[in-house]
Amino acid sequence: MPELDERVRCGWAGSAPEYIAYHDDEWGCPLHGVHAMFERLSLEAFQSGLSWLVILRKRPAFRRAFADFDPAVVARFGDADVARLLADAGIVRNRAKIEATVHNARQVLELDQPLDELLWSFAPEPGVRSRPATLAEVPATTPESTAMAKELKRRGMRFVGPTTCYALMQAAGLVDDHVAGCWRASSL
Repeated sequence: MPELDERVRCGWAGSAPEYIAYHDDEWGCPLHGVHAMFERLSLEAFQSGLSWLVILRKRPAFRRAFADFDPAVVARFGDADVARLLADAGIVRNRAKIEATVHNARQVLELDQPLDELLWSFAPEPGVRSRPATLAEVPATTPESTAMAKELKRRGMRFVGPTTCYALMQAAGLVDDHVAGCWRASSL
């Protein structure tokens, strides 16, 4: 795990080595691919009500438990798989979130376009938003995340509210919320 160094980061990123690595190597970097976006969508749903650090620390176990977030595999999970996941201490054992992940995998397979294309269709036009000066300027939701949530719900998905969708947009690089002065702000 990386250690804190002299580089200036977004304020949330310096409290744990996992946060530093996530901030420096993943958060805000454009992410593509159905498996990658299904993983991020699922993990953001699992994070709801919890610390993202909990999810980061459990991510390897989540990947094992959910077949590397292959929607075609997860969509075939049945009652025995849900019971297995509820017994897996390596992940967040929340029945509603587990069942939503399985359900959402089925919905992903029914989409008329790849999941990543659908999600990226909600990215704001480049240059429309200015970089936040401080964390206080970073919104919890935006009109785009609200529209994304509405569309995903219309397509039958669960645990996809506007705040969860905005966190996904930040994490997957659909928006860039690295604050001004953060070393990543100048590298994306």
